[in-house]
Amino acid sequence: MTRPNSPLVVSLSLILTMGLGACVPQQLATDAAASPPEAPPGAPPGTCWHRNTSPAVIQTVTDQIVVSPAVLDATGQITQPAVFRTVTRQEIVQPRRDTWLETPCPEQMTPEFIASLQRALAARGFYRGIATGQIDRATRLAIRRYQKETGQDSSTLSLDTARQLGLIAIAQ
Repeated sequence: MTRPNSPLVVSLSLILTMGLGACVPQQLATDAAASPPEAPPGAPPGTCWHRNTSPAVIQTVTDQIVVSPAVLDATGQITQPAVFRTVTRQEIVQPRRDTWLETPCPEQMTPEFIASLQRALAARGFYRGIATGQIDRATRLAIRRYQKETGQDSSTLSLDTARQLGLIAIAQ
């Protein structure tokens, strides 16, 4: 009979614990690999895209609604003032918008490419820091500031911006 603290029991329980810890459903990994990347309708095959969603702009509007109008006498004098009710509602001023940006494909986004992007943004005064070759917060902010001047409010690098910065050849 084996004792509860014997080396054999401890080893078996350790092996079982480690083995069961590796039993993780693989559903998520296969689903992500099977789904094609998102692209707008009619996008040419082999191109990469990013959906940029701008939130809706909602405004709170307050109105005064007449519950009962003023009562006037024969001479036009107000005998009883009008009664108003305040109504507050929210109104969508601008609906949510989805815009698509054609982007460099993931295989192009090498550390060397990203370091060149950081240097190009730094040369134009949009990035402060060293070229790390990593898309970090400072790089995303620099991309957004640069692209905002061209009308694209996104921190994802567009293919047009990469071409403007001289990082990708312009298609003939």
